[in-house]
Amino acid sequence: MKFVVDTHTHTISSGHAYSTVQEMAREASVNGIEMFAITDHGPAMKGAPYLYHFGNLRVIPEIIYGVRVLKGVEANIIDYSGGLDVPDEYLRRLDFVIASFHDICIEPKTQEEHTRAVINVLKNPYVDAIAHPGNPQFPVDIEKVVSAAKENGKLIELNNQSFVTRKGCEENCKEFARECKKQGVRIVCGSDSHISFDVGRFEKIYKLLEEIDMPSELIMNTSVDKLDEYIKQKKARIRRK
Repeated sequence: MKFVVDTHTHTISSGHAYSTVQEMAREASVNGIEMFAITDHGPAMKGAPYLYHFGNLRVIPEIIYGVRVLKGVEANIIDYSGGLDVPDEYLRRLDFVIASFHDICIEPKTQEEHTRAVINVLKNPYVDAIAHPGNPQFPVDIEKVVSAAKENGKLIELNNQSFVTRKGCEENCKEFARECKKQGVRIVCGSDSHISFDVGRFEKIYKLLEEIDMPSELIMNTSVDKLDEYIKQKKARIRRK
């Protein structure tokens, strides 16, 4: 199994990342990545760019160094009704939107409140995936979250960096993967790279997916066509509303 898509990366614009778009694309090409999403942090994160940064992503070429570049964001969940720090008018212009909890943007509360927020986020038509949902700082009801992803046609992320920086997440990530397998919910895998050298690094995720024998048809990162088709279907759903 080989991944050719990375759906979670950060450029220098995030404020605590260290590479430019060109550097990310160059390293992606070296690492055999055919497509990656730029998902810089939303404005509630300290040091992150203003909203007009996301409105202007259209100036970035679609292909750099032979690698497809998706324009996206990692929006911050900022309240327990599922509100995000990036308005829908900006989200609708983007190719790929992930949303997540960060304790610098919202104070952790109860599992019930976390779960309610994530389920409401998954109802947002412009959100594609919940990022690092196994974060032990924000425990959720995994079965309910995966069910909500299935009901809304959304994706669950497995985050390679979480295994390094979020102590205690490994068992949660494994449980998410098992539940996605059980319910037939598709996953996306993100390096969460904050420097170009980490683009396309999925060592921890590979190991987890092999351990639980995850069906390849549920893994979006193995083919550019898979993600293209997902994005096409999402846009069609939005147009019908």
